[in-house]
Amino acid sequence: MHVKAYRRLPILLLVLVVGTLAPACSGLGAVSGGKQLTLGYIDWDENVAVSTLTKVLLEEKLGYKVELQRSDEAVLEQVYSGVAGGELDAFQDVWIPNQKEYLSEVEDDVEHLEPWFEGKTEQGIAVPYYMDVRSLSKLDHAGTDMINGIEPGSAVMPQIEDKVIPGYHLHMKLVESSTSAMLSELDTAYRRREPIVFFGWSPHWMNTRYDIRYLKDPRDLQGDFNNSAKISSIVNADLPEDDPTAYVFIRSISLDGEQINQMEADINEAGDPEAGVKAWLEDNRSVVQPWIDAAKKARET
Repeated sequence: MHVKAYRRLPILLLVLVVGTLAPACSGLGAVSGGKQLTLGYIDWDENVAVSTLTKVLLEEKLGYKVELQRSDEAVLEQVYSGVAGGELDAFQDVWIPNQKEYLSEVEDDVEHLEPWFEGKTEQGIAVPYYMDVRSLSKLDHAGTDMINGIEPGSAVMPQIEDKVIPGYHLHMKLVESSTSAMLSELDTAYRRREPIVFFGWSPHWMNTRYDIRYLKDPRDLQGDFNNSAKISSIVNADLPEDDPTAYVFIRSISLDGEQINQMEADINEAGDPEAGVKAWLEDNRSVVQPWIDAAKKARET
């Protein structure tokens, strides 16, 4: 009896060793040693695009396992606190100055990277080209008494409610909604050539699908939203030390307006973010290769 137990011991030890290593080996990437990353995102088109692009490239080229964790865009501070607290490694849709208050609350616990969007943003209350309105001061003659807004958590919503509407003495109601619902209303009105007033921004595929006009704001009541914003990322403060490869990759991302708009269009056409990103990559490998090279170099040092 004791002899049999002794003979089984090497086999038992082997099974225990393999069993211990198996969970770790099962997540091993092609190159990275099984690194994992969690990216927070909100359901804004440019955020879905750049987060999915990051996921696809980190997994395919650097051997990562990347989780995309959606946060409620109506409560934007959730994603900021998630990165600051370490539940999320990064968030890649920081609009400054729009989100400067959210950033100031976590600035000691995150690193704010340089902008990844190499272009000029535009944002503000807009109308389709067929409407004879060019200024916020004339919105009462727009043929509608509603301004179609986006998520209540967006910083622009109180600016319109508290500054624009009373400042121009508009007899209009700001409708809280979601980005997808606002775009659906825009699409319906545009096809029927009906009047609609909404909050628009660029980069976004709406600017290529529809001919729209951003309205003049002679009293500057939209405030900072009249200025071009910078789109950037935040990462957890520990990421540069804990995972320099992922950190350098995220820091290296750079896209212009044409590139991000085309990526969003490819996603819409594919009906799936990963499929759309992979379609976009077929013609844009040269765009992303420097990011991959920089990440590989960081891993080697």
